[in-house]
Amino acid sequence: PPPPRPPPPPPPPPATAATAAIAATSAAVPSDPSTGSAKAAAAGSATPTPRPAQGHAAGGLRIYECHAGLAGDEPRVHSYAELAERVLPRVAALGYNAVQLMGAVEHAYYASFGYLINGFFAPAGRSGDPEAFKAMVDVAHGLGLAVVIDLVHAHASSNVADGLNGYDGSDSCFFHEGGKGRHSAWGSRLFAYGRPPVTAFLLANLRFWVEEYRVDGFRFDGVTSMLYHHHGIGHAFTGSYDEYFGADVDGEAVSYLTLANLLCHCLDPPALTVAEDVSGMATLCRPVREGGVGFDFRLAMGVPDEWIRLVKDVSDEDWDVGHIAHVLTDRRWQEKCVAYAESHDQALVGDKTLAFRLMDAAMYSDMTALRPAPPVIERGIALHKLIRLLTHALGGEGWLGFMGNEFGHPEWLDFPREGNGWSYHYARRQYSLAADETLRYRFLEAFEAALHALAASGPCQWLVPGTSTYVSRKQNGDKVLVFERGTADGARGCLVFAVNLHPTQSFPDYRIGAPFEGEWRPVLTSDAGAFGGHDRVSTDTVHHATRCDAGSTFDDRPAEMQLYLPSRTAV
Repeated sequence: PPPPRPPPPPPPPPATAATAAIAATSAAVPSDPSTGSAKAAAAGSATPTPRPAQGHAAGGLRIYECHAGLAGDEPRVHSYAELAERVLPRVAALGYNAVQLMGAVEHAYYASFGYLINGFFAPAGRSGDPEAFKAMVDVAHGLGLAVVIDLVHAHASSNVADGLNGYDGSDSCFFHEGGKGRHSAWGSRLFAYGRPPVTAFLLANLRFWVEEYRVDGFRFDGVTSMLYHHHGIGHAFTGSYDEYFGADVDGEAVSYLTLANLLCHCLDPPALTVAEDVSGMATLCRPVREGGVGFDFRLAMGVPDEWIRLVKDVSDEDWDVGHIAHVLTDRRWQEKCVAYAESHDQALVGDKTLAFRLMDAAMYSDMTALRPAPPVIERGIALHKLIRLLTHALGGEGWLGFMGNEFGHPEWLDFPREGNGWSYHYARRQYSLAADETLRYRFLEAFEAALHALAASGPCQWLVPGTSTYVSRKQNGDKVLVFERGTADGARGCLVFAVNLHPTQSFPDYRIGAPFEGEWRPVLTSDAGAFGGHDRVSTDTVHHATRCDAGSTFDDRPAEMQLYLPSRTAV
């Protein structure tokens, strides 16, 4: 049965003028940014903003995951116009080149986060009408941001009155009959992918979003559930090929996903595809012509789980840097991954973000920059930066950040539901915290921007496919991890990362390997004062790497150098 109808949201503020960015698109003129209603421009006068020229590939894919309804400090549903005005310029300024929209497709139950779809061809109406959605997409394109939406073809809402369920009066129009057509954990309906009309419906849905709404790609939700008859429920994947090519695999779903990727890549321009799969299905991200399913990327879903486990259950002194390096590099060869340090699930009520786990209640009282930070805040800020740097630089061929986590947003997300009295109090993101010069949140946001700038335009664009990775040191006693990104001959530029995770020990003349001799200069340090650090590492220092004696190496590298490596610092 449909969930109880919530009370209406708080009234929006008085109508305001349309923002200049949206007005400049000439695609639609919002009459009220707080509601997202829009009036179409005069026929023939609307010229959509050109899409970013391969925007998602410029310096590697860097995705900012966001939700239009959460695009402000006020406890209410925010609009597409407000997302365009308040959030998208910040995203572009941080150095991201794509946005991923959660809850973008029409869904009846707001607290489902947009994963119980009712209207597959319509943008979510709470934040505005279709013209307002198009105007927001145009603003994103004008800022050089590709637009990716969460696409839910793994299942559908079980609602009958306003969904596909029971569409023709039967139990099986779009779905399997009986228990096979129902997801036991989600309470939703499961598509019968082997039926040509169902396949045609879903493929048409993909094409419609690209051609009508001009989105640039899709993050396919629940791919693990689609791939297997058991839907991944109660199944611990071991990596055995029998799991990927046996009777448990749903061949009809695999065929549909292959067709979906073929279609997305045949459109003009081609649409990006990202798979949410935790199973590690082999060839999922290889081209169809090679026998693969055809996705461009998969999400590296094990990485955020491992960071939460370490922060939650393991003392700092017992972190195993060798294990951390293994988790960050453990992915299928030549199958690209999007890495992320924490997921949106961890921001939801009942769980905690990394920042909240690291600093907890101290975030309410001790994030002021007007007095020295207590140890819990010092530790939290330092580790937050190191975790994001390690994941960004070593964890994949793309990066994903969830809205607010870049500055350590406190508290959690909780959409209005019966269990919280239909409250909107936590259904928001407080971007004002990062803008406040008296608070430390701005340090984390500044580090995020510097990290993206280095990845996009530094000596080595490490998210660009084909960039080499070499881990030269995993010294667990010192808690030091050293790795290289780039080519050994420096043809494309090379970066050496030295990360000291030790909670107390600093090293004044720490020896590390280098891929070649010569002068090396620090281009980024997490300990900079601008990032809430102590400025213990000077970026003006020149380090001289010397070639090892003939026939010898240091950490299997032909050269070596020494540097100052403070505790909980990356250089």
